[in-house]
Amino acid sequence: MQISLKWINELINLEKTKLDDLIDKLTLGGFEVEDVLNMKVAKDSITALEVSSTANRSDSLSIQGLSLEMAALLNQTPKKLDYTVKTCSWSDQLQSLPVKSSIKKDCSGFIGLTIENVTNVTSPKWLQQKLLASGLAVENNLTDFQNYLVLETGYPLEFYDLDQLYSKLNSSKIHLSLQNATKTTSFLANNEKEYLLNDLISVVCANEVPISIAGIISSATSHYSDQTKTLLVEASIFNAAKIRQQSRQLGLRTDRSSRYEKSLKNITLLESVYRFVSLLRIANPNLQCKLHTISEFKNESSIKITLDYQRVKQVLGPIKNSTVNEIAYILPNDITNALNRLQFQVTYDSTNLKWEILIPALRNEDIIREIDVIEEIGRIYGFNNFLTRLPNVKTIGKKDIDYQTRQKFTSALLGLGFNELIQYSLIKQESYLNNEINLLNPLGKDYSHLRLSLLPNLLQATEENLKKGNSMLEGFEYGHVFSTNSSSEITETEVLAGIFGGIKPKQNWSESSTQVSWLEGKGKMEQFFKTLNILTYWKPYQLGKEKNIFHIYCTSEIFLSNGQKVGIFGQISPILANQLNLPTETYLFEFQFEILKSQLQQNSLTVYQEYSLYPKIIKDLSFIVKKTISFDKIQELIYFNGSSVLQEIHLLDEYRGESIPKEHTSLCLQLIFQSEAETLQNEKVERVIENLKHVLKQKLNATIRG
Repeated sequence: MQISLKWINELINLEKTKLDDLIDKLTLGGFEVEDVLNMKVAKDSITALEVSSTANRSDSLSIQGLSLEMAALLNQTPKKLDYTVKTCSWSDQLQSLPVKSSIKKDCSGFIGLTIENVTNVTSPKWLQQKLLASGLAVENNLTDFQNYLVLETGYPLEFYDLDQLYSKLNSSKIHLSLQNATKTTSFLANNEKEYLLNDLISVVCANEVPISIAGIISSATSHYSDQTKTLLVEASIFNAAKIRQQSRQLGLRTDRSSRYEKSLKNITLLESVYRFVSLLRIANPNLQCKLHTISEFKNESSIKITLDYQRVKQVLGPIKNSTVNEIAYILPNDITNALNRLQFQVTYDSTNLKWEILIPALRNEDIIREIDVIEEIGRIYGFNNFLTRLPNVKTIGKKDIDYQTRQKFTSALLGLGFNELIQYSLIKQESYLNNEINLLNPLGKDYSHLRLSLLPNLLQATEENLKKGNSMLEGFEYGHVFSTNSSSEITETEVLAGIFGGIKPKQNWSESSTQVSWLEGKGKMEQFFKTLNILTYWKPYQLGKEKNIFHIYCTSEIFLSNGQKVGIFGQISPILANQLNLPTETYLFEFQFEILKSQLQQNSLTVYQEYSLYPKIIKDLSFIVKKTISFDKIQELIYFNGSSVLQEIHLLDEYRGESIPKEHTSLCLQLIFQSEAETLQNEKVERVIENLKHVLKQKLNATIRG
């Protein structure tokens, strides 16, 4: 908003105020000065400021409102304009005029005024100069008066050609009402564009005929022109949310609607109409005015707030007059003075150091709590007059159970080569997972549904990663998912999900690339649970809602030892992998976070043993057995016969080929021997190996290789 300091000077005294000091006061008071303009208007040199205010300060969107703010910041008493103190000559008419009950919805104030004998719409020179100083063009017609009133009072009045309305309606009597448009109503606006209305759009009607879209724009057939001799003036206050909604639906935003979007108050609406009549009467002494319509005004209530001095000291802190030996705070008299400068009604209780404050209706939206009043005190007193100090933290917060659990999970997954991902919880409708929970008012089609699973987003991220020529994404994510029950109630749960697979990393450059097998993927998950010391067992899974995501035969449910279901792990569906151009050896998992967290809390304290100081001896053992023999049975047999120095068994290789008998498999195991009491001799380990070979032959009918 561009404001002329010469115009402001008519309301408060700026003669002794330096420009830089004024700018500093406005900036610290919450009004950013974006630019300083020096211009020549007529023969005068005028300084203007480009000032922007916060969205919740509709009271400062006019010269009157901003002058009140400047008066408070500069500790001055603002002057009152003549028309604001004069008694309107329509007071008798107001008593006899029936209240229009049809103009109440989404409207807190509505005045209709007819004006006849308009012979001269030329705007006065002084008015034109103020418009030019405020950055507006001069049109020398009724538009100048319209723009001037918006600048001075903040109220956007709408003008209609009364004679045209009489002619259009074929009636000398006009009944004004505010109602919803009928469906598919075509409306030609005064910008020569046609808009298709619906029953969600409010319109101002004359005898049931729309003459304007409420609070936005008038119709082309009723709008005033330079030839207008009789006027119908509309002064109204519409609901801000309703105006914003209508503007979005129509794709239309005007200067008038932008004012209503800031939530105007009807405090001086009638006075602004009186101001317009007094301006128009300067060049039209025979003007005849009559109140035509008035609605029941919504009472703008004042708010009572109790302010405690100790709370003010706690929030604002010491002032700059503080010394090393003595801390000083803002005085109660300074607080009372600041509140009076803001034109609040104040009652001070000096015994209890409390204030009872009555907030004026003009500020009843941005000042509703005690902390809001304290902010106003700091703003008027000057935030730069308070010391800037960091808070003295006496105690450090503790990590809650959820955070500690995530730390453990994250550490275990990072150790397995995963990366943590963070994605948006709102998604679009997916064809392979039916998201039935849709939002009523989504931001867009891509954010129209709540996710039922983290897996679709992980698949999409992996697809995008591969499209850009990157390697297979191995990641995990914490997040909330949503589901509905038979009663259509929505429940929210936290899960841990991840994706990995594709080509296995090479151990050296000469190796050929191989895909991660199902057993290797399963082993990775088992290692995750082993790191967390959580015992689990696996069962084949009959696919339900995930049937379009997981492989029918390569998917398992994972359970705790107490029978609680942890989650699901499986290979991607070949059909979905083909659609997304992903490797078929892609693996997915999704676990219930709360169940895993509860299990971690129930786990007994970990008992550590001292690390052996003696070296390890590593030996390989290769043999051929029937493939029907489980690895668990082989492992159990070797541990039982491997003596106490056999510490670990690892499967290095499994091979089936032409050199291996049918229905048999070749296994290569790595055996790690280590003693807690002595350095092992190779001869002792070899005797153990020979014994194991003999046992494998006898018990499993194995053939030893090499």
